[in-house]
Amino acid sequence: MKAFKIAVLPGDGIGPEIVKQAVKVMDAVSEKFDVKLEYQYGLIGGAAIDEYGIPFPEETKEIILSSDAVLLGAVGGPKWDNLDFSIRPERALLGMRKLLNAFANLRPAKLYDELIDASTLKPEVVKGVDIMVIRELTSGIYFGIPKGIFEDDGERVGINTLRYREHEVERIARVAFEVARKRNKRVTSVDKANVLEATVLWREVVERVHKEFEDVELNHMYVDNAAMQIIRWPKQFDVIVTTNMFGDILSDACAMLTGSLGMLPSASIGGKIGLYEPIHGSAPDIAGQNIANPIATINSVGMMFTYSFDMPEVEKAIDDAVKEVLAKGYRTKDIYSEGTKLVSTEEMGDLIAEEIKRM
Repeated sequence: MKAFKIAVLPGDGIGPEIVKQAVKVMDAVSEKFDVKLEYQYGLIGGAAIDEYGIPFPEETKEIILSSDAVLLGAVGGPKWDNLDFSIRPERALLGMRKLLNAFANLRPAKLYDELIDASTLKPEVVKGVDIMVIRELTSGIYFGIPKGIFEDDGERVGINTLRYREHEVERIARVAFEVARKRNKRVTSVDKANVLEATVLWREVVERVHKEFEDVELNHMYVDNAAMQIIRWPKQFDVIVTTNMFGDILSDACAMLTGSLGMLPSASIGGKIGLYEPIHGSAPDIAGQNIANPIATINSVGMMFTYSFDMPEVEKAIDDAVKEVLAKGYRTKDIYSEGTKLVSTEEMGDLIAEEIKRM
């Protein structure tokens, strides 16, 4: 029997509610696929600040480093907005990515046929959309030095630095080409090489790595054009690889092709331990109301089994279960439409877990 330890970090806002449903699904997977799963719970973000005074305590780091994978809910909320920037809940995410060397963020944007009406775009534009955005996660403008707010010539100046080393671009490009090989063998590298020297280097390195993957088609696109093309003709894309900030923005645009951020998972990989989380935030405005959509978190569990545990059959089973529940008309509030059946967070988790057990 295979056995895995999973660090479970519910976090803030709706995090605990949606993670609870993901654990239900993991329990169903454990039973169905004869795999032993051990959960280690830890505090992160605002919950950790309330307990320890910092967003990413040593206790949580120890739990993570003794696990085979990490499942995260969400962090942040207005309760902690007035704290010093250095100890806000979101800083825990940057620290965790560095700790794990999780340099590649994989964000699939796949539209379920059952939810085609949830998209704000015309059905003929979005039907069949299946994009994988691969975002560089541990460098770029979010990490570059110098950064901060300084006094200069009698006024305050805000500085952030866009910086990439060759090896950082090389490794994310390699991940993109390897993922594309398992999909439709097309990579679009997104940059702003007409004005940003850092992304001139990015383009040069991506082209060099491409020589090792000549069976994969490569094209380049400026980020402003990419933002437009994602809305205009999204089906042209297979794998998009891009910088930290551009990926942060474009992946949310891709997500909304599907109608709801509540549907989309993510994987952050690169080191020995992968990090899996929904792409949406902590949604404090609906926390505790049992109305949040847990499907993104549940689908993140599917990615965990593929990328950390080498059990892609589990991801397929979870995906099939989600499709079946949607086909039966069940919807959480964010994807509800007239003629469908409104269910709570808890009920959606139960339905998907039961569907897996029935398979």
